[in-house]
Amino acid sequence: MPSARPAAVIVLAAGEGTRMRSTTPKVLHALAGRTMLGHVLHAAEALDPEHLLVVVGHAREQVTATLTGKARAVVQESQDGTGHAVRVALETIPDVDGTVVVVPGDSPLLTAQTLQRLVEAHDLQQAATTLLTAVVDDPTGYGRVVRSGGSVQRIVEHKDADPATREIKEIGTSVYAFSARPLREALQRLTTDNAQGEQYLTDVIGLHKDAGLTVAATVAEDADETRGVNDRAQLADLARVLRDRIVAQHMRDGVAVLDPQTTWIDVDVQLAADVIIKPNTQLHGSTTVAAGAVLGPDTTLTDCTVGERATIRRTDGTQAVIGAQATVGPFSYLRPGTVLGDRGKIGAFVETKNAEIGDDSKVPHLSYVGDMTVGERSNIGAGTIVVNYDGQHKHRTTVGDDARVGSNNSLVAPVRIGDNAYTAAGSAITEDVPDGALGVGRERQRNIEGWTARKRPAKGEEPA
Repeated sequence: MPSARPAAVIVLAAGEGTRMRSTTPKVLHALAGRTMLGHVLHAAEALDPEHLLVVVGHAREQVTATLTGKARAVVQESQDGTGHAVRVALETIPDVDGTVVVVPGDSPLLTAQTLQRLVEAHDLQQAATTLLTAVVDDPTGYGRVVRSGGSVQRIVEHKDADPATREIKEIGTSVYAFSARPLREALQRLTTDNAQGEQYLTDVIGLHKDAGLTVAATVAEDADETRGVNDRAQLADLARVLRDRIVAQHMRDGVAVLDPQTTWIDVDVQLAADVIIKPNTQLHGSTTVAAGAVLGPDTTLTDCTVGERATIRRTDGTQAVIGAQATVGPFSYLRPGTVLGDRGKIGAFVETKNAEIGDDSKVPHLSYVGDMTVGERSNIGAGTIVVNYDGQHKHRTTVGDDARVGSNNSLVAPVRIGDNAYTAAGSAITEDVPDGALGVGRERQRNIEGWTARKRPAKGEEPA
């Protein structure tokens, strides 16, 4: 049977989220490389709805600015409850019929598979309303699902529940599938006669029951999926759950994660089979790692590309490209624009920025390489500093193939060191070094005889 396609998905994202104690709107707080709203929209988009509406209110400009694809903002001028929010959204698509899915914008663990099961159950039972419910150990704060003979009768919000109702473990998850026409009719009849003085979307269930319409429910297979976020503690808790889900999937796909509890991987990271990840490693953004690479320990990569069998340890890298069989670290800092060729090396205490380092070339240790191009099979000596900034502009340095830059060099850009050229240790190179030449940029050494006796007499003696 083909997958059911909803007419619309409505995401509720208008609330302020005061318990987050943040100037950032609640739904824009992030985990695993996406905002909470981003996770929800990713799941919703997989259903391929005709309309994808995001109800915004508090900080609407900030929330709207994050929307991409077919997602469209609908403004709820006053936050008068979830029922009012859905009615405002439906008013923008008055001719739409079919299934309408409603999801909260702060449920980042929801999957497309669970939403698809909800829609299919709704269509199969030809229901007016189908709830996604969950059975939890601690239902405090959630609306309770009240059943009679197994059939859903209504949802009672926690603040409106009596002690007996609060003992119920099955909760509403604020995720629904509705048939559009009876939903519109029920929304017009909602009142604010409740503890919050709001139009509750949950009251639609009772109205549909009273009208003799079918109200169905499907229980989430994984209750964690339905959890929402009200404060930073809950956000951190859900981040750990999502981390475990992501890491477990990568391990099933052939990645060796040596310490899952200290490994954090964003949802858009791509890892090939036989990648090895050592403890305390974080992979963020669009990082891509090829087969056989070894990452960590103590490594953070953001938006990086790592080639086959590369080794990176104790390194912080952003927007860097690491070639096949290259080695990086320990204690390396790769800034944006770093490109390390195949079998290349960036060693201990090296910082790179906007640097292209060719195949088989090395920057072994204690150097700053910024705005620089290094050819193949070249070596940059320890303590080398590229002097790339004159106070107004950045300038580029070029090192050719098979070149050797001596230790403790200052390369004052713009300058070129030719193919098979050398520079002497301790040099300040301010002019181009031709191919095959030796560049020496230092004064001739001179020795001053008797200096110690004159300047540093023995204890108790006066200087000469």
